[in-house]
Amino acid sequence: MINYIIGTITELSPTYVVVETAGIGYFINISINTYSKLENKTSYRILIHEVIREDARQFFGFADEEERNIFRHLISVSGIGANTARMILSSLTPADITKAINEANVNMLKGIKGIGIKTAQRIIIDLKDKIGKQKSAAEIFIGEDNTKHEEALSALVMLGFSRNAVMKVLDRIISEDKKLTVEELIKRALKNL
Repeated sequence: MINYIIGTITELSPTYVVVETAGIGYFINISINTYSKLENKTSYRILIHEVIREDARQFFGFADEEERNIFRHLISVSGIGANTARMILSSLTPADITKAINEANVNMLKGIKGIGIKTAQRIIIDLKDKIGKQKSAAEIFIGEDNTKHEEALSALVMLGFSRNAVMKVLDRIISEDKKLTVEELIKRALKNL
């Protein structure tokens, strides 16, 4: 699975970007949010979410991890496909989507083309616990501690652990000892999950 592509931007439109690397041009679907961050750039590291189906292989690209995480949460909701999630991210910023979910703002979500009231309600119900209101203790830390937390969190979620459970364990471990390396954080977390 491809995590990111670094290369030269050869084409850019509000809905896609073509990135050339090693002589190959990758067609990557993007949101308006990512488009605005790529404007006037000649090269970039684009985070990828790969969708492989029987009849197609698609890349969805993101300028930052926050947007990719929201995208992945959205496509986990029944009835929301990759293109619908991209439409949502083109209509609202990741911060606005998080706010709408946390505040149960159905009207903000149903204002997006293709999202009806039932789909908006489903998004809120399904994602309310996944996109939590409260900041974890580790997110309040700045600099290196937060980077270590994010790297360890990402690794453990990829191993299949629940994001919320991992965050709680990492918060506790970091509050006990802030000098741990990423590897030590992961090892301790695995013992507690």
